[in-house]
Amino acid sequence: MDQLALNTLLEGLIRTWENEVAEFKEAGNDYDTNKIGAYFSALSNEANLRGLERAWLVFGVSNKTREVVGTNYRSESERLHSLKLQVAQSTEPSITFRDIHELQHADGRVLLFEIPAAPRGIPISWKGHYHARAGESLVSLSLDKLDEIRQQTLAQDWSAQLVPAASLTDLDEAALARAREAFAKKYANRFNAEEVMAWPLPTFLDRARVTQNGQVTRTALLLLGKPEAAWHLSPHPAQMTWKLEGAERAYQHFAPPFLLTTTQLYQCIRNIQLRLLPEDELLPIEVSKYDQKMVLEALHNCIAHQDYTLHGRVVVIEQSDRLIFENVGNFYEGTPDDYLEGNRTPHRYRNPFLAQAMSELNMIDTMGYGIHDMYARQARRYFPMPDMTLPNRVVCG
Repeated sequence: MDQLALNTLLEGLIRTWENEVAEFKEAGNDYDTNKIGAYFSALSNEANLRGLERAWLVFGVSNKTREVVGTNYRSESERLHSLKLQVAQSTEPSITFRDIHELQHADGRVLLFEIPAAPRGIPISWKGHYHARAGESLVSLSLDKLDEIRQQTLAQDWSAQLVPAASLTDLDEAALARAREAFAKKYANRFNAEEVMAWPLPTFLDRARVTQNGQVTRTALLLLGKPEAAWHLSPHPAQMTWKLEGAERAYQHFAPPFLLTTTQLYQCIRNIQLRLLPEDELLPIEVSKYDQKMVLEALHNCIAHQDYTLHGRVVVIEQSDRLIFENVGNFYEGTPDDYLEGNRTPHRYRNPFLAQAMSELNMIDTMGYGIHDMYARQARRYFPMPDMTLPNRVVCG
């Protein structure tokens, strides 16, 4: 925001004065970071409960006179914005200010901390404690408010929601062609390929569980949408990133259609051939550094199981000796160890509509075999087992 917009915003906040989503402090030369964190938790939770996108913590305004008095809090820009990292490190889930706006008001410097609303279904804590507001007072988040937030996503599937502003023209033709091929291959014992190719587009998409009655869903835009149509999903980022770390550094971002761009991301990975000498054998064997099926299994599962309400993206980090797959959101049902033997079948999915569509397009299975297969494939190749000790990270060496 420019200075004029910030001044208008400040006047509006002062006019309505303190409520559950705005807090004013003088904060002359300094202010306790722990108190800032507690207000961050409280204001974020209250914004969520009121269906707002943001809340505000304002420094440089007197509580008593409701006038601008100015603040010298962290006058150095670098030190001021380091507060974002401090907040991110002690909030759970880890989020921080959208921005810290600095207004040079006629009566002194004013800081406006823009606080995002807590994600639906997920209250924000500061150092393990949940906070809320009661009028102008900072209080603990009551059980009824805690339950209200946590129940927001019950029986609600983010990936199944319709996108009224989108149409079938927002879908990528190459991705649609590939989707028909994948569907025909999966159901070759039920339909011949010519029949699938002849279906009208709305019929095919409904049968592939990508759309609902011909209407575009978030799943359709993720898997089959044109890159320029990703704005329909804002503020949820529809993006994958490949990042190369080490002596050489590089990165590349990938937008939808994920049905196609997961392969493009895989092609960025430097998958050289290695010569291995298995134990008790005399002749070496040649294997690729990374198993293609295993890489795509991990990547597709990152897409299927990500918590999109947390506004994150899928990241694949390539290091000299390993690949690291990251998405946002904890493991949804059970733990990775539960699926090692291949006997555990999940009863629930975070994104059931998306998972079903990816299964119909032959991208994943929905029987819980993925983790077991990854371990088995690594063992057959004499490679180290994947590391799934962190809730949102898989490491393949």
